[in-house]
Amino acid sequence: MKLGRNIFGVGIMTGISRVFGFVRDMLIARGLGAGRLSDVFLAAFKLPNLFRDLLGEGALSAIFIPMFAAKKHDESFAKNVFSWLMCILLIITIVFEVFMPIVVWALAPGFDADPGKMDLTVKIARIMFLYVIFVCGSAFLSAILNAFSRFLLAAFMPVLLNIMLIFAMLVAIVWAPTCMLYIMAITVVLSGVIQFGVLLWRIRRRHFGLRIVRPHWNAEMKDIFKKLGISIVGNGFYQITIIIGTLVASFQSGAVSWLYYSDRIVQLPFAMIGLAAGTVLISSLSNAIAAKNMRSVYIQQNSAMRRGLMLILPCVVGLVVLAEPIIQYLFEYGAWTHTSTRAVAIAIMIQAFVLPAMLVSQIYSKTLYATQDVKTPVETSMISLGVASVIYLVAFPFVGYLAIPIGVVASGYLKNYLLGRACRRRGLIQFDWRTIRACIAFAIVAAALGWMLSLINVSSIFIMGAAICGYAVLYLPIAYFMDCKILK
Repeated sequence: MKLGRNIFGVGIMTGISRVFGFVRDMLIARGLGAGRLSDVFLAAFKLPNLFRDLLGEGALSAIFIPMFAAKKHDESFAKNVFSWLMCILLIITIVFEVFMPIVVWALAPGFDADPGKMDLTVKIARIMFLYVIFVCGSAFLSAILNAFSRFLLAAFMPVLLNIMLIFAMLVAIVWAPTCMLYIMAITVVLSGVIQFGVLLWRIRRRHFGLRIVRPHWNAEMKDIFKKLGISIVGNGFYQITIIIGTLVASFQSGAVSWLYYSDRIVQLPFAMIGLAAGTVLISSLSNAIAAKNMRSVYIQQNSAMRRGLMLILPCVVGLVVLAEPIIQYLFEYGAWTHTSTRAVAIAIMIQAFVLPAMLVSQIYSKTLYATQDVKTPVETSMISLGVASVIYLVAFPFVGYLAIPIGVVASGYLKNYLLGRACRRRGLIQFDWRTIRACIAFAIVAAALGWMLSLINVSSIFIMGAAICGYAVLYLPIAYFMDCKILK
């Protein structure tokens, strides 16, 4: 499997999805504003997104793919898991449809103060919650394609959702503004149906007979749902940590918004590089471990380490050097002040340093998941997130909102250390000297070119764009040549 090519392809799709997501958010702001209607849509959309995070996407893939690889891609195993998953999703959907008024009240009790707002939210939420069946089902179908080293179509699915929502918004704004919420809600469900259908069609074309059968409860199903439960607990702890960070930041005026925008900027390179690497690695490592080919495991880990850090290190340098002009030229309009620009930029400069740790942690965690060890990644996440929460609370009186990015960086490297120690103790990871030398060389080149970048007077968005392009044009060939020729 071409590891670097697949990581690049998934990363590009992720980047495209983020761009369309940004356009989608702009249109939602244009069409719904920042008041009653936007509150209804965002509150209703939060429910299916929550279940997508808990049951779909990374968690389900990380648990199912290693077991599927160990079963030599057994069709009957996949059919049984698929059937159980769809039954559970159907039950969840029915329960939430019936009790949606209570669910919405628990999610947004303040809506009761606005006459009609609660009832409208319940109606929109009932429509959109049907998306849960299709988006979680699509996550499972994506996991099967990923297990067969077919990544691009699955990576394109979030792009499809954003494109359809953008089209729906444009149609509603021009022809049916009074029905905008209903059009958007139906579009969300329709996008899920299309995603599910396209992915199922692609699987059938591989002559893989996936279909719903009478589900059978056995030791394998007990194991997979036990691991999924552990993963859900870990994800829930992550959500609690975010809430704690938000609560702490709320004691400083503007801090919640500053941290939101800084996190959005820092997460972009991680999504395009780190998450893309994790998506590809879980499949390739699972297949190698199932074949008891540790040499292949080590080769893939070293390749992902070199290629990932080759791309993430210049992002760290670029974010540190250009944080202020990036925020200034993207957001400093209207009510946005230079004070906010400076505050967000400082948070970015700090939080950017966690990117290498987050990328390497992806390699460690996916290696552990590939061995069907779900407990260790969840435990290390809970420990590191607990430390982050303590740092938030202790450091806030001294450094204000910057306690949150400081806690993120510290907990990120702690998590990296704990995961790496677990892998080394079990002989699951082995970085060679070529990889270590290459990563050091990448850091030196990125820092040297970053110093040159800092000398440029960035006085417009065009100069900023040219500086970023120039940095990439200089860095990438040098780093690639060093990796392939000098340090080989």
